Amino acid sequence: MSDSTTVNGIDNILQQYSSSTATAASKTQSMGKEDFLKMLVAQLKNQDPLNPMSGTDFATQLAQFSSLEQLTNLNNGITNLGLYQSSQANLQAVNLIGKEVTAGKGNGFVADGSPVNLYYDLSEDAKEVKINIYDEAGVLADTVSAYDQAEGVNNLTWNNGQDRSGNYTFKVYAFGATGATLPVDTLVSGKVTAVSFKDKSIYVNVAGQELPFSEVREVKG
Repeated sequence: MSDSTTVNGIDNILQQYSSSTATAASKTQSMGKEDFLKMLVAQLKNQDPLNPMSGTDFATQLAQFSSLEQLTNLNNGITNLGLYQSSQANLQAVNLIGKEVTAGKGNGFVADGSPVNLYYDLSEDAKEVKINIYDEAGVLADTVSAYDQAEGVNNLTWNNGQDRSGNYTFKVYAFGATGATLPVDTLVSGKVTAVSFKDKSIYVNVAGQELPFSEVREVKG
């Protein structure tokens, strides 16, 4: 077996290993450092006695093996770091149960016989903000308005909520000085009643709505 054949064989192994790592192949399809070492030993045993591998080539292959081992350790380290961060996020989410939060991607609330604060996030200053409130059947229950609202998070109190009970949703419309419609995000505020884990994501239940944990913007108390 010639030097070039041996070196090419090792290069092929490295290419196979890198490809399997990049594509997240299964363990049975990837080449680990133990497999690499076994292949290297097999090549040494079966090399041509009349044309043995030079010391330089052998040193090169050992360096390749060292690089492969470092790559394996780095990959394991990244995997462990990801697991640690995931467990920390899970713990933080569970600790929110029972606490008051404000979160994005939500537009629901529960009326319990008292005025209700409805939160929204304006992309810029608004001349007028109008909020339509719908009951659980989707029927328009009320409309409230506010004027000269500043960019950022604002809230408008629905005083008629003191005469209502049950689950409601709301939709916010914002208008600029020229009457043009402005982008606006609704926010939900309330106690976290449950936390769920699915599809590799974390969700918190607020005011009867399941919202992404990443959308939690404020925690009170």
